[in-house]
Amino acid sequence: MRDFRVIPVLLLQDRGVVKTVRYRKPRYIGDPVNTVRIFNEKEVDELVLLDVDATPRRRAVDVELVRQIASEAFMPIAYGGGVRTLEEMHTLFRVGVEKVILGAAAAEDPELVRRAATEFGSQSVLVSVDVHRPLLGGPGVYTHRGRRRTGQAPAAYARRMQELGAGEILLNDVDRDGTMQGYDLELVRQVAAAVDVPVVACGGAGSLRHLVEVCRRAGASAAAAGSVFVYQGPLKGVLITYPREGDVQREMGALMEAA
Repeated sequence: MRDFRVIPVLLLQDRGVVKTVRYRKPRYIGDPVNTVRIFNEKEVDELVLLDVDATPRRRAVDVELVRQIASEAFMPIAYGGGVRTLEEMHTLFRVGVEKVILGAAAAEDPELVRRAATEFGSQSVLVSVDVHRPLLGGPGVYTHRGRRRTGQAPAAYARRMQELGAGEILLNDVDRDGTMQGYDLELVRQVAAAVDVPVVACGGAGSLRHLVEVCRRAGASAAAAGSVFVYQGPLKGVLITYPREGDVQREMGALMEAA
């Protein structure tokens, strides 16, 4: 029996699902409601929805779209993108979202995390830690799709967000997004060791092995990904997939044998 979650991440833009590479060059994948219906059939553990334009454009949450998606989903949903107030969080929970993800708003107003955790409970509040590596200097936390620097180191920032009340950390690797070359296991290890709350690793998964090893070898509580669940084959044809439990178990066994 596995003790970690496998979570598809759907990026939303202009009411459609897109896939990016390093948070850029969005490619249209399909309709989010239809995509969720397919994931229902595949019995996914959980689903993350991220509106990639809401924060950069300072646009309000598209509540009606979230309502449509949540009404079709059989799995728990975490939503992020443009969330800045407790009132918006109230609305999201009312339309069926189980968890709210705070990104830029947490960096700009860290006390919002504390207020949200007090109001809704830590289990309902995730903080997104988006990590980017500039040409000069080490990895740091960025917002606005990896464009705005916070000056914070990933592990220390994650620990601070936990202290404020975040119940989970969504660790997004900007530089590996969409590359399908594997997670940065050392980055995940550092952040997971710095906090006591679950770390959801995201950015770089290209195979079932990647999903398993980031949890088994790097300490993540969940493996989140986009490309590996929407692309098929070297030409990246669009096909919504999700690993069967038996396949996950076999990969776990193979990883243990290789250790």
